[in-house]
Amino acid sequence: MSLFNALVSGVDAAAQAVRDASGQLVQPSVRVGITGLARSGKTVFATALVHHLTRGTSLPALRASAEGRLRRVNLAPQPDDDVPRFPIEDHLAALLEERRWPESTNRISELRLLIDYERKAGWRTGPSTLALDIVDYPGEWLLDLALLETDFPTWSAKTLERSRRPDRLAMASAWHAKLADADPLAAADEGVVRGLSESFKEYLAALRAGPEAVATTPPGRFLMPGDLAGSPALTFAPLALPRDRTTKPKTLAALMQRRFEAYKTHVVRPFFREHFQRIDRQIVLVDVLAAVDAGPAALAELEEALDSVLLAFRTGRNNFLSRIFSPRADRVLFAATKADHVHHMQHERLELLLRQLVARAVARTESQGARVGTIAIASVRATRETVIRDGLTQLRAIAGTPEAGERVGDEVFDGNTEAAIFPGELPESAEAVFAGEVPPGSLRFPRFRPPAVTVDAAGRVGRLPHIRLDRALEFLIGDHLA
Repeated sequence: MSLFNALVSGVDAAAQAVRDASGQLVQPSVRVGITGLARSGKTVFATALVHHLTRGTSLPALRASAEGRLRRVNLAPQPDDDVPRFPIEDHLAALLEERRWPESTNRISELRLLIDYERKAGWRTGPSTLALDIVDYPGEWLLDLALLETDFPTWSAKTLERSRRPDRLAMASAWHAKLADADPLAAADEGVVRGLSESFKEYLAALRAGPEAVATTPPGRFLMPGDLAGSPALTFAPLALPRDRTTKPKTLAALMQRRFEAYKTHVVRPFFREHFQRIDRQIVLVDVLAAVDAGPAALAELEEALDSVLLAFRTGRNNFLSRIFSPRADRVLFAATKADHVHHMQHERLELLLRQLVARAVARTESQGARVGTIAIASVRATRETVIRDGLTQLRAIAGTPEAGERVGDEVFDGNTEAAIFPGELPESAEAVFAGEVPPGSLRFPRFRPPAVTVDAAGRVGRLPHIRLDRALEFLIGDHLA
């Protein structure tokens, strides 16, 4: 990035921050970012949050609700006209009418709620309104922020090293074959560049589809290109560079390096400046169960990815000046999703596993003045608890409707038949999984359909059940409703 462009970018960011900070005087607001790695439940969380707030559900752990101070919550036009609207109506229809999970998050989107509430008794008592801006974005974009602190040779070396791990070699074999035929110091050839880039993208897609879907390797936009599909900024790949990392002009290496820098300039930095830097509170959704079931390598990958996530956050206490010159996220909540896939007696272990995975990152973030929390949740509870017998033994199990094609043992489900399943027991510590004491695949976590929601005689659709969604809301916005 040139000095002129950097200055312009800085001025634009400062101007936006001034507008945001001064807007607080007219309409108090809080921007909550919702993110997570692949298939962690971002869209479902945002949909359930809006569903319960707008319908006036009793939320005991949200103090403003428990104390009867929430008056009404309505949808309102979002503040950013250049950001796609979160399609809440489509997602609610999918859950309530079709009993299917909404489409996964593949781009940034936004929604605004206006929360009318009564302040607590005191000098500020009386009615007030809080604008809650929900910003939903793919976690893969978040991991891209780490690229801002690295260069092409370093990124190439690190990505190649990881791809040579035994658990990844098969997925990377086609890309490695093309790399072996490519000379970084040869003249740049667009055909070679495209071939390497497409092969690398196939490797990234295989990573996301496999057991390590709990984590990702940047660049995140390669699998979610949007209107940038086919652009040079999304057409590059790591190279096996010489030991001295030479990149002479007009060579393959020079072209790849230029496009790597273009990706940071035109994709990563705008996201950081226009969206990420403006987030006040953040929830990071984590599929801990998938990582535990996938084994030690996947759990280690998840731990490293979560550490990278918190490194990307600009965290700390906020005041009016910091909102203008150095906006920060002052609360970050990590949530282990799909708590309904295990019996409630296992929830404490699930949350403990999450705490251990983020322990290093949490300590670093809290030292900067931000508040970090962990919780086990199910944004939409798809199961109920039951007991099944195995001989003379009673097992704490869950019951629900597994999706069509899901398999437990030799049984394949049709998507309509309810089943009671004993998922197994979670280990008491993450160390047990790292040590290989939980064989991959030994636990049973089939994907369940959303629950059937009742309709009363007046045609009113019931509410979606959840686990601790109200606790998550209290952590994220409770202090703004005091």
